[in-house]
Amino acid sequence: MHSPGRTLRNSLFFLVLTVACAALPQLWAQASPKAWSNQSLSPDERAALVLKQMTLDEKISLLHGTGMVGLSPMSPLAVHSNGGAGYVVGVPRLGIPDIQMSDAAYGVRVSGDNGRYSTALPANIAGAASWDSEAAYAYGALIGRELRAQGYNMTLGGGVNIARELRNGRNFEYMGEDPILAGTMVGQLMKGEQAQHVIGDIKHYALNDQESGRNAVNVHIDKRSMRETDLLAFEIGLRDSHAAAVMCSYNRINGDYACENKYLLNDLLKKDWHFPGFVLSDWQGTHSTVKASAAGMDHEQPGEIFYGEAMKKAVQSHKVPESELNDHVQRILRSMFASGVVDDPPQKGVVDVEENLEISQKIAEQTIVLLKNDHGILPLDASKLHSIAIIGAHSDVGMISGGGSAQVDPAGGNAIMPPGKGATHWAEEIWFRTSPLKAISAKAPNVKVRYDAGTDPSIAAALAKNSDVAIVFAYVWESEGMDLESLSLTGKQDDLIAKVAASNPHTIVVVETGSAVTMPWADQVQGIFEAWYAGSRGAQALANLIFGDANPSAKLPITFPKSDADLPHANIVKPPVTSTTKDGDTDAWKKIAAGLPPFETTYDEGLKVGYKWYDAEGKQPLFPFGYGLSYTTYAYSGLKVTPGGKVSVSFTVTNSGQRAGAEVAQVYAALPASAGEPPKRLVGWSKVKLNAGEIKEVTVDIDPLYLSIFNAEKDAWQKVSGDYTFMVGASSRDLPLKKTVNLQ
Repeated sequence: MHSPGRTLRNSLFFLVLTVACAALPQLWAQASPKAWSNQSLSPDERAALVLKQMTLDEKISLLHGTGMVGLSPMSPLAVHSNGGAGYVVGVPRLGIPDIQMSDAAYGVRVSGDNGRYSTALPANIAGAASWDSEAAYAYGALIGRELRAQGYNMTLGGGVNIARELRNGRNFEYMGEDPILAGTMVGQLMKGEQAQHVIGDIKHYALNDQESGRNAVNVHIDKRSMRETDLLAFEIGLRDSHAAAVMCSYNRINGDYACENKYLLNDLLKKDWHFPGFVLSDWQGTHSTVKASAAGMDHEQPGEIFYGEAMKKAVQSHKVPESELNDHVQRILRSMFASGVVDDPPQKGVVDVEENLEISQKIAEQTIVLLKNDHGILPLDASKLHSIAIIGAHSDVGMISGGGSAQVDPAGGNAIMPPGKGATHWAEEIWFRTSPLKAISAKAPNVKVRYDAGTDPSIAAALAKNSDVAIVFAYVWESEGMDLESLSLTGKQDDLIAKVAASNPHTIVVVETGSAVTMPWADQVQGIFEAWYAGSRGAQALANLIFGDANPSAKLPITFPKSDADLPHANIVKPPVTSTTKDGDTDAWKKIAAGLPPFETTYDEGLKVGYKWYDAEGKQPLFPFGYGLSYTTYAYSGLKVTPGGKVSVSFTVTNSGQRAGAEVAQVYAALPASAGEPPKRLVGWSKVKLNAGEIKEVTVDIDPLYLSIFNAEKDAWQKVSGDYTFMVGASSRDLPLKKTVNLQ
């Protein structure tokens, strides 16, 4: 018979032992080396080990952000944010760091608010104009280094929506109209970024090809067309970069929001493309919990309206299976290990400003396109000039940049504002302190270089008349959240250029835009540069090109039409409602869940995007896709096509001029008539560096995917048997070499 005291003591002993045993896994995880720290394990294996140790609350914490003023309620934990666009609470108990996200399209955003510096590279579309994969990698690597130096471990750059709509206000963030060019360039950019141990992101997935009503538009497009155009760019970019994240877009596609679109997220991205990373919503782009989760969306930004407490309740009530929850978390953890942010967390530091400015300038020199050079007016010879007129577009103090979430704060503030008044604001034109007037003056110290603002065309014309050369700067400002009304220069800039050209036949125009622009004055001027948004050292790069210290090599990544009437759609379909929810609105989640009333737009041009439209419709562009001049000349000869698993296209390029340069030699293919394709498509290129008089044999191996069509009935790519004509040359409309071969 046991005494009551002894029985009580035994009971307490076993109770303590039971509690201790239950707590042992957590204590072990805290006190012992973590198995997932073993870097010889794969990212998936390491993520699986962490996942087994996580509580439900810890899993939920990785599925959402902590809020953003104006877009969602703020969590108290947001105070630990680094000041970027998104902040995700990690699991310190298990050694999983926070995720600090920053917008970083052409440089790190909101650095000024954080008292930091960021280099602005040329806009992304300018990067695409280089047609240089090495430059794209360097572009991404620079951004990655500066992200880490500011304490960020995830980028929100990587835009690759093709320029289906040239008036899209975010075209400057993207990579042009051709999916192979765009996908290749963004793939290398993101590869360079992730090499710096930041989580890479490719966006906006998908068909987010206009800003007007982006939260409401329902895009109608057939499966074949989207697979061969917009989605092909994503497929190539992800294949080449192994980017760890994909951001789903605001718009609907054939009825479903992109972030609830099972075909896009689960069927295509995760199953067909075997994407192992995670899908995060665009900011306030989530509209549900159960539907979005089942469709394959893994992470909500910027707050936790649907993937916080609502997700927890959905899991507990079995509306969201635990396996589905675990898949979301596994993908996020796996991405963190794969990108190196766990093993090599960022350390705040000071970047090499001068080195990065030099990189930005060198890239800019490869991205500014020479569109016209009548009578060899360029490059200018300062020794033969007495006076130069610089006119318009604030070219005395700076160059324009693209706005919205891509905006980089200029060092020293907005160049067109008085000192101390140049802070960056949303929806305002921001000018970098890179002065064309100063850069050109420095190149021509013995030439009288005078400036006129261009506000009065008559005064500007008088200055031009009394100058040897007139250089007119013109611009179009573009930004997230807006589309252009037309492709014309804004204000009265067309009139200004026409009057200056009438007063001085030696007129050169420098256009700063993020997309194509019409040029009714093109026949009246001798020289035209497309400078895009040229970045922190744009003026210095431009001056080097103007005076021949650098030789232009850039080619257009988009077609420039003669007028808006030549576009597939004369006007952008606008929404009837544009309102959004406001911060502090207690019913915000209901409004987001319901969504704005949809309005419909149909991409009935289908496969005919960009140059394919102009080819198919027999339209003559102002400047064709792939076009760009040089200060030297190139000749093509000796085309050979070798069939096989990969078709090999060989040819000779000769620098027949007097200067060293680089030629973007482009390869196009016309598929058999039975394929039902536009007249031709880009299938490869090579950027060839040649000294004066040098001859090089060039070989371009063609990826079989680029010669295939998408069979919607079979839901698969296929190669059509028949005659393929391969064309090689300097642009989509200048292809002197042609050869037809039969491919089975």
